[in-house]
Amino acid sequence: MKPRICLIEDDTIMGEALVERLDMEGYACDWYQRGRAALAGLLRKRYQLVISDIRLPDISGEELFSELQKSGQTLPPFLFITGHGAIDQAVRLLKLGAEDYLTKPLNVPLLLEKVSLLSSRATPVTTGVPQLGISSAMRRIEAMLPRIAGQARSVLITGESGVGKEVVARALHAQADPTGSQPFVAVNCGAVSESLMEDELFGHEKGAFTGAIKERKGCFEQAAGGTLFLDEIGDMSLGMQVKLLRAIQERLIVRVGGQRVIPIDIRLICATHRDLRAMVEAGKFREDLYYRIHVVQIDIPPLRERKEDILWLAGRLMENFRADGPPPRLHPAAEQALLERPWHGNVRELGHCLDRARIMGNAEVITVDMLCGKFAEEGAAAPDVSPTLGSYLADSERRYIQQALARHGGRIADTAGELGISRKNLWEKMRKLEIQGPGSA
Repeated sequence: MKPRICLIEDDTIMGEALVERLDMEGYACDWYQRGRAALAGLLRKRYQLVISDIRLPDISGEELFSELQKSGQTLPPFLFITGHGAIDQAVRLLKLGAEDYLTKPLNVPLLLEKVSLLSSRATPVTTGVPQLGISSAMRRIEAMLPRIAGQARSVLITGESGVGKEVVARALHAQADPTGSQPFVAVNCGAVSESLMEDELFGHEKGAFTGAIKERKGCFEQAAGGTLFLDEIGDMSLGMQVKLLRAIQERLIVRVGGQRVIPIDIRLICATHRDLRAMVEAGKFREDLYYRIHVVQIDIPPLRERKEDILWLAGRLMENFRADGPPPRLHPAAEQALLERPWHGNVRELGHCLDRARIMGNAEVITVDMLCGKFAEEGAAAPDVSPTLGSYLADSERRYIQQALARHGGRIADTAGELGISRKNLWEKMRKLEIQGPGSA
C-alpha cells in the first residue's frame, strides 16, 4: 500500500506540482487548500505524513497543529513549509512538537528526502514539550525512548564527548520509571582507576582489604530495580571487561573479599565516544561484551549537525542561572554568533561558553563581545554579525541560488525545477540579487 500523505497548500500551482511529483514518487496524496478542511480530514483519516504551509487562507498552520494536539490523538509527523519571514514561527512549531520545516523556494530533492524519511518511520512524533532538542534527529530519539524503555534491558548510547549521552540515558530511565521511585546510578569508567573499578561496581565486604572497616554496596547493588549507567565504557580495561561480562550474563555479583552470590536486577545503559566495533577488531574491546551491550544502539549526532538545537539548548542552559537572579537574554548578534560556531565540544562547550559570558559580563543581556572572548582564546575570529536582517537574508538567498546553479552547470530550467519556482521567477531573483547567468560577462 502506498504511504498516504496529507498536503495542505493554498497555492494552486505549487499544490498541483507537489501532488504530481509525490504521485510520481509512489505516494498517495490528499490535497487540501484550506486549513479547516484539512483538520476534518486529519481527524477522520490516517496519514503517514503531513506537509503543510504555515500561511493558509482561513486558519494558520500553527492553529491547525494546535487544534490537532488538543484532540488527544496520535499525530503523524508534520513537515511545515514557510517563507523566510516566518522562520521564527516555524521554530516555534518545532518546540511544540512539529518534526521539521523547509523554506521557500522549495528545494525539491531535499523535500523528497525528508518525505521518504518521515513517511517510513514507524514511531510517531511525540507531541509534548521536547526534552532533548527540537531538531528532527533529537525528536526521533525522543520518540523512540518509550518503546526502548519498555522492551530493552541493555542499551548502548554513542556520540562525541559532550554531546549529551547521559541526558539521553536519564530520559530513557525516566520513561521506564515515570514515578521516579527507581534509582539511577552513573559511573564514569574513564574516571575510576583500574584498581578501584571492581570495588566501585561490585562493592566489598568488611575486612576485604586494609581500610575496609565496614561492608559497602557497589553500583550494581545501588542500582537494584533501576538503571546503571556506565559512561565511557570504551575506557574500561580488558580485565574488568571480563568481570563485567560475567555479571551481565549471569545477573549475579560477588563483592570483593566475599563469597556470597548476590542476584541483580538492573537496566544497563552504556555510553562511549569511541568506535567499539573498531576496538573489537583491534583487540582492545571484548567481542562478547560488545554484543551483550549492543542490543539497542542510540547514536546522538554532534551539535554542529543539528543547529536548530543550539539556541533552544542555550535557553535551557541559561535557565540554570536563575539562582543568581533572572536569567540573561541573548542579543540577536550573540545568537548569530552561537549559530556560526562549530562546537567541537558540543553541548558541554556551549554550556561553558555561556557560563563564562555570564560571569565575565554580569549583565542582563549577553552580547557577542562577551562570547567572542571565548572564541578568541581558541584562535577563531568573531563572526561578522553586523548586517541588517534584510541584507543577511539576501546574502543567504544569493548563496543558495548560486549553489543550485553550480550543481546544474548554470542550466536555468533544471535549477528552477530544483528550487520549485518558474524560470521567469528565477531570472527575476537573479537580476535582483545580481547573480550572473549563463553567458554573462
